Amino acid sequence: MISLKKINKQYGSRFLLRDVSLDINEGEIFGLVGANGAGKSTLISILATVMKPSSGVITMNGLDIEKQKKKIRQMIGFVPQEIALWENFSVKENLHYWSRFAKVRPPKERLWELCEAVSLHDKWNEKVSTLSGGMKRKLNIAVALIHNPTILLMDEPTVGIDLQSKLEINDYIKKLAQQGKTIVYITHDIHEIIHLCDRIGVLSRGELQFVGTLEDARSNFEQSNRMKIEEVVYQLLS
Repeated sequence: MISLKKINKQYGSRFLLRDVSLDINEGEIFGLVGANGAGKSTLISILATVMKPSSGVITMNGLDIEKQKKKIRQMIGFVPQEIALWENFSVKENLHYWSRFAKVRPPKERLWELCEAVSLHDKWNEKVSTLSGGMKRKLNIAVALIHNPTILLMDEPTVGIDLQSKLEINDYIKKLAQQGKTIVYITHDIHEIIHLCDRIGVLSRGELQFVGTLEDARSNFEQSNRMKIEEVVYQLLS
């Protein structure tokens, strides 16, 4: 579904990304992990067409991200790390406002269904300013799904929220993948890396150091049979 070939992002002599090549499968939850400053947000911003690569080729479902940007943008939903909502608008008003930017105007029933899907139907008429952090994160995800994208790009969508909300969001993301959506997911959360991601890509100083499952990673380390998955993750992130 997503293919990256030798992606570079350079500012002067500094490389934020260097020769990143990667294939992500349809219906996969692909975790993008690494230390702060590794290049994760830069890469997902490029995939979201917010930023241009300095060189390299990206295709999504066979479409070139530079040559067919308009069609690409109709295919993707982007959940930024910062919550992008109008605090003084209600949940309903936020969904209606952001639906104006969708190429296909969704009916009210579609917006209500999204609200139900993220368990905010009882907050339909309440202002966003009154919602908890977890509820705002859920609404942020619903907004990204208004135009029913096939690819969902998520930059730490559960950061700073309570455990219950995080588990509910994780369950919903799994359902989206089961429905065939391809998800690229940035996280620092070990639980999410272990229990949510089908495969992971580890970035370090702009270079892709590893791509595969955690079992693939464990087989790369010595004494692999005695290593817990948590220890594998720590090794990858160190």
